[in-house]
Formats: sequence, C-alpha cells, structure tokens
Amino acid sequence: TRRGIENVEVACGIPTLMQGYNSEDIASGIDEYLIPTPLGVFGIIGPFNFPFMIPLWSAPYAVATGNCVVIKPSSEVPLSQMKIAELVDEAGFPPGVWNVVNGGRTVVNGMLDHPDIEGITFVGSTPTAKDVIYPRCGATGKRVIAQGGASNFMVIMPDCNLRATIPAMMTSFFGNAGQRCLAGQNAIIVGDDNRFYNEFINGVVDTAKKIVIGNGLDEEVQMGPVRDTEKKTKILSYISSGIEEGAKIILDGRSDFKIKGDYPDTCFLGSTIMENVKPEMKIVTEEIFGPTMGIIRVKTLDEAIKICDDNPFHNADAIFTSNGRTAREFKYRVKSGNVGINVGIVAPMAFFPFSGMRDS
Repeated sequence: TRRGIENVEVACGIPTLMQGYNSEDIASGIDEYLIPTPLGVFGIIGPFNFPFMIPLWSAPYAVATGNCVVIKPSSEVPLSQMKIAELVDEAGFPPGVWNVVNGGRTVVNGMLDHPDIEGITFVGSTPTAKDVIYPRCGATGKRVIAQGGASNFMVIMPDCNLRATIPAMMTSFFGNAGQRCLAGQNAIIVGDDNRFYNEFINGVVDTAKKIVIGNGLDEEVQMGPVRDTEKKTKILSYISSGIEEGAKIILDGRSDFKIKGDYPDTCFLGSTIMENVKPEMKIVTEEIFGPTMGIIRVKTLDEAIKICDDNPFHNADAIFTSNGRTAREFKYRVKSGNVGINVGIVAPMAFFPFSGMRDS
C-alpha cells in the first residue's frame, strides 16, 4: 500500500518533469520547441500478487500527464482497484478519466486490439508478455511495457555480515510466500570456506523454521498462503523436479510446517530449502513463484556472475558483501534490470524507473 501511495505522490510532482524546452534561432528565422502533449487512453493490465500497488506504477503518471486510463485488474483480486476507482470518483475526477474493467482473457484481447488505446502496461508471466502482449501491441502500433517473470539470484560472499544477511534472505525468499517478481529464488554461495557455508545453511534453516505461517491479516503472521490450490500444485511439482535432478532438501516445506490458527492447509506451504542445486536445473531456469530457496555453490565471483547472466531471466540480482570493490564490480558487471547491494528486495523508489531485462 505504501509503495502505491508513493507513486501517487511522485505523480503529483510530475509538472517538473513535463516542462518542455526550446532553442531559438537553430537556423535562420527558426525557433524549435518541444511541448509534451497527452496521447489519449492507456490500458493497464495488473497481476494477482500486488493488485493495489502495480497498477499505480502507471495510472497516476498517465492521468497526471493528461491521459485517461483503463485498468484491468486480475480477475482473482479485483476489489482494491474497484475501491480506488470509488475514491477517484469521490475526489471529483471527470467521468471517463479513470476507468476499471473486470474480466479475463476476452477483456484483455479487447484492450490489445482497441484502436483508441494508445499504449499498454502489463505485469504477469513471461509467456503472456512475450507471446501475447508485446507482439499484439506491436502489430497495432501501440506503445507497450510488458514485464514478465523472474528467477532472481542472491550472491553471498564469505565476507558478508550474516547477522544482517540471513534476515534479508528470509524477507527476499519467503516474504509474500515467494509470490513477487523481486523475490529471491536461488542463493549462490561463493568460496570454499565450509565453515562459512555451514554457518549460512544452519542460519537460514533455523530462521526459516521459525517463520509464522497463517492468515496474512494476523500481525504475528510472517507468511500467508499461496494464491490457490493450482499454484500450490505447481510449486510442489517444481520441488519434485529439483529432487529428480539431484537437489537435496534440507528443509521440507511440503510437510514440515505448522499453521497458526484453525485453517486447512489447502493453499499453505512452508519454506523449502534445497542444496546441491545446479544452474541448469528447472528450479533455476524457470520461475517457481513460491516459498523455495535453492543453494548453489561456486568458487569465485566470476562464476556467480556467469550464472546470473546465463539465466534467461534478468529481473533482479543482489550481492551480500562487506567489500566495496566486490560490490561495485558486481553492480557494473551483472546484467540485470535491478541490482541490489546488501538488499534482499531490489525494489526502487517510486521516482526511479523499474523494469527487468531479457525474459523478464
């Protein structure tokens, strides 16, 4: 909620970014002016995981610059955008400026093909972004931002501060039950120091076991359920795939967890941690979008960066280190849309751009 409101606040200051500019006498008797002008209507297609925040990445800026918006929230979680639309109406916006339309694929197709919609922003899966949203917008001449999935890496250097790193790992991998595009999916441990490795493993396992699972509206709960039974089944299939390919489970979130309160375990999972993970495994090359952590060991930072860069997703990668030179080298070398230094969730502030690279 706070992140969404921050975008509204930044959009309120958009006039400072909208100021045009001019050059006089660029040629004999000619002055040239650049004047930003509204384009028209923009469509915003949101995902299920942050139904309040993500449409606010786009809608306030579009409206503040003189455009109109049509927001299509996920059909699974439409209520927050409906409430925002009510508040916008109460605030006195002219009818037709801020619109919400509910529905599924048919509605999305209508938005993609409608000649009066000038551009589309989309956040969702990579197959939908690559195979549906981007090409269809291109075919009709629409501007488009199509953001897809992720398989993010957290690189752990042996000189990092584990007391700070391990809590950051918990938030990154298991916050929101791993259902966010900036969540960590695999941790790369650098170096041959077995003592450090064991200390890290013991720390993350012991801490993950203490995560309180239950109703997300309970302030004591740290991890709620996954989206639905279909999503839970998909996460379980990825865990099974990892085992089949040689990964070793050291914390089994399929069964080793307790739920606070009297709730069925239909959509709940605990934290799963797997070691002996290899970069070519399915649990690395595909997005799991669940509360799992894969552990990869390498000898050097070069190997860690290569694993990050060879992955098809390039949404967010981070390094944990106390060495400034190492941090700067990682920052400039890794090919990722968002890079973090000692930060588990690489989420930029509202006044910075946000987007992934390649399949993200």
